[in-house]
Amino acid sequence: MSAQSIQPWRKPSWWVLLAALVLVGGGSVWLARGVMQSRQAAREQVELPPPRQVQVVALGRVEPSSRVIDVAASSSGRIDRLAVQKGDTVEAGQVLAYLDTYAVRQAERDLAASQLAEARAQLAAETNLGRSQVQEASSRLGQIDQPQQAAIAAQAAAIQSLQAELDVAEIDLARFQQLNESGAIARQELDRQRATVNRLQADLANATATRQRLEQSRDRDLANAQAQVVAAEASASRARVMSRVDSAAQSLALAESQLALTLIRAPQTGQVLDIFAYPGEAVSLGGEPVLALGDTRQMVVVAEVYETDIGLVRLGQTATITSRNGAFADILTGTVDEIGLRIAKNDVLDDDPAANADARVVEVRVKVDQSDVVAGLTNLQVDVAIDIES
Repeated sequence: MSAQSIQPWRKPSWWVLLAALVLVGGGSVWLARGVMQSRQAAREQVELPPPRQVQVVALGRVEPSSRVIDVAASSSGRIDRLAVQKGDTVEAGQVLAYLDTYAVRQAERDLAASQLAEARAQLAAETNLGRSQVQEASSRLGQIDQPQQAAIAAQAAAIQSLQAELDVAEIDLARFQQLNESGAIARQELDRQRATVNRLQADLANATATRQRLEQSRDRDLANAQAQVVAAEASASRARVMSRVDSAAQSLALAESQLALTLIRAPQTGQVLDIFAYPGEAVSLGGEPVLALGDTRQMVVVAEVYETDIGLVRLGQTATITSRNGAFADILTGTVDEIGLRIAKNDVLDDDPAANADARVVEVRVKVDQSDVVAGLTNLQVDVAIDIES
């Protein structure tokens, strides 16, 4: 037997086999260790609590807090003149545009106003005339009443005097009768005293009748004079003029209403965001708007929050707003100011082709702290992240 067959380690193949066995063993150990580590990591991952959500992210659009108002015409016609330009700031009630029927309606209004002024002037003249007539009738009433009252008073004094004389004469007559019965005076004296009493009674009756006639005449004259006063106060011509004034006032109100329909006014304070109709273009009641208006002093972001996340959103939570297309560089901040009450289809579409284009969302309005940055960027698409832990 040779030396090589006795010592196999001296053969190169033996060493190759040994190295292969070592490699296979080491690889098996390494593979087993990796499997064990993977299983351990999986067990640890299962034991960990799920990650906590701290933000709700959504796409949104920028708009004024008052929303964008499409201002339309109140009547049909053509735009005659625009009184504003895009970007102008206007006050509530300010005229924005004139329709071509404005000049005609203005002339009708001016005519109605002149007719009302004429009717009022005539009413003033008739009123002054009636006042003079009333004063004249009242003066005549005083002129009638005062002398008659004096005559009645004088007649009453005469009656009182006659009554006093009659009372004395009747006393004397009774005394003369006693004296005549006793023979102290002659019959002739008694008859003379009786005649005096009769005369006084007749004079008193006449004076009383005269006073009654004076009183009746005064009552008739007063009634006539008072009727003249009432007639002067209720002059028929003045009533007709007052009717004309009322009719002219109604005509003026109608003309002013028709004139107002030819004007397009700002419903609120804001900025002209866009103009859709220019001079010469036709507009109609219920048709396309003339311009868009919004109060850009305070801007908001309308974030479209998925219906699955809306339960996490609360009023007062803070939010960050960024522009994915670089419309503004800074990160803006805001506060959740309003949460919508209905679920609808999303309006803001993601530019990712794989994004859900028919998502169900709730609109959440976020008041922007830096309104001046986005005041001129109405309808800009932005990304919103609402901090639900704030």
